[in-house]
Amino acid sequence: MNILFVADPLESFKIYKDTTFSMMREAQRRGHTVAVCEPKDIRWQRGEKVTAFVRDITLTGDTEIWFTARQAHPDERPQALADFDAVLMRKDPPFDSEFFYSTHLLEQAEREGARVFNSPRALRDHPEKLAIMEFAQFIGPTLVTRDASDIKRFHAEHQDIILKPLDGMGGMGIFRVKADGLNLGSIIETLNLGGAQSVMVQKFLPEIVKGDKRVLVIGGKPVPFSLARIPQGSEVRGNLAAGGLGVAQPLSARDREIGEAIGPVLAKRGLLLAGIDVIGDWVTEINVTSPTCFQEIFDQAGFDVAAMFVDALEAALTA
Repeated sequence: MNILFVADPLESFKIYKDTTFSMMREAQRRGHTVAVCEPKDIRWQRGEKVTAFVRDITLTGDTEIWFTARQAHPDERPQALADFDAVLMRKDPPFDSEFFYSTHLLEQAEREGARVFNSPRALRDHPEKLAIMEFAQFIGPTLVTRDASDIKRFHAEHQDIILKPLDGMGGMGIFRVKADGLNLGSIIETLNLGGAQSVMVQKFLPEIVKGDKRVLVIGGKPVPFSLARIPQGSEVRGNLAAGGLGVAQPLSARDREIGEAIGPVLAKRGLLLAGIDVIGDWVTEINVTSPTCFQEIFDQAGFDVAAMFVDALEAALTA
């Protein structure tokens, strides 16, 4: 197969932990060819198919110069996305306007015959924080609102709460307010911009001390190990980007229940890979743009998540 990865610049990869790198490595190991581009390299001109200016790369196995490319900027070669066997959308969040426009270009490429994973429409239809509201049986007390008084009522009821922006990533913009309500008004003003921006408010889950677990689902099936991102020191956030410690562990019975219930729903909608975040027994987010943790799970638990993913990709392409 000839696979195109739409991703961030290769030069920014930290290959010791990068999930997209592990996908590329497994694909090449199986004899598939790998091409790469960034979202900015995709174009659609009148009367033509959606095309990307791509680089054909080979992974070297070296940790320093980890790839070689047959093309260099500004001499990338153009190829219609429909001419690849698979297109993997692996651009990291945030889901901003340019990401949104990229999904439209990718959806047009699908109409031309491209096979895109995750589905561009599904990426648009599953905002990573709002998506949990569909699965009320698996989430704790949660409110999405622009209204400051509504947030204050929620705090009065639950006393200890977490507030976060809907478009945040890596733990950015997350605040905890305890029963004393210290700085609640200021935090609301910061997050909702005077009622112009929606905020997600959730009851604080003390189980966070044991980690914010990333439960990966691939082709609708849960990976048998999660990565628990455990907050360090006085930090309330477990996100690796916020300094959390990642610990691989077998799925609990509840983790598996969640994965087996939500996974097939997501897969049916075109989400080949998703990362369900679980604190204690409750889902807090469903990550679909560029889920990670493949290498951490493999390094600590020995389970080859990348192999499971490429198995699912190959199966999807022959279905």
